[in-house]
Amino acid sequence: MEMNHVLVVEDDKEIRQGIEIYLKSQGYEVYQAEDGIEGLEVIEKEEIHLAIVDIMMPRMDGITMTVKLREKYDFPVIFLSAKSEEVDKIMGLNMGADDYVTKPFTPMELLARVNSQLRRYRNFMGRLKEKEEKEHIYTIGGLELNEDRKAVSVDGEDVKVTPTEYKILLLLMKHPGRVFSADEIYEWVWEEEAVNTDTIMVHVRNIREKIEINPKEPKYLKVVWGVGYKIEKQA
Repeated sequence: MEMNHVLVVEDDKEIRQGIEIYLKSQGYEVYQAEDGIEGLEVIEKEEIHLAIVDIMMPRMDGITMTVKLREKYDFPVIFLSAKSEEVDKIMGLNMGADDYVTKPFTPMELLARVNSQLRRYRNFMGRLKEKEEKEHIYTIGGLELNEDRKAVSVDGEDVKVTPTEYKILLLLMKHPGRVFSADEIYEWVWEEEAVNTDTIMVHVRNIREKIEINPKEPKYLKVVWGVGYKIEKQA
């Protein structure tokens, strides 16, 4: 199992080092920073899985730091504070922290919060990855086909296509840049030997009407005269 990286941002050196010693003894990789500016620098350089951030610090306080890091990162943040009322108010305003511990705290209490937040975060990331792996999505420029939902969209807007149009698009989008003859498309869609491929031309025209801004100057679905049809690689 990979080691979790924890960043401790605290201007009190003794507290900072005490937390580091304890977390290291529990198998965590620990990084230190003495204010928000240093904390953000560490986050830019290292892969951090959780941050323990003191609220009151010189140069840049913990709230400002957390608001800034939330612009790019979603790992858990645990606030450290001398007063519980202060933190209750801050957490109520939702400054991007996930939990808090008030000083003085025991190492066991802090560790329990760290473990709990990392477990939740791992579960969340696992579900996210599962979802991404499960969904087969093909994207060319603003054209997107989701194989699991059997859905087509252009620039985020859903486009209604018939089952036949969908099958044609799926074949072409799975192989961007490759030219398919009308016979090949027919045999893929109807799973039988091509007889009358004129129907393909009609379907292609209909697809273009739905996915192209200007069907007469198509951006996605191109005709290669005398050969067949293709979806442009980089639309």
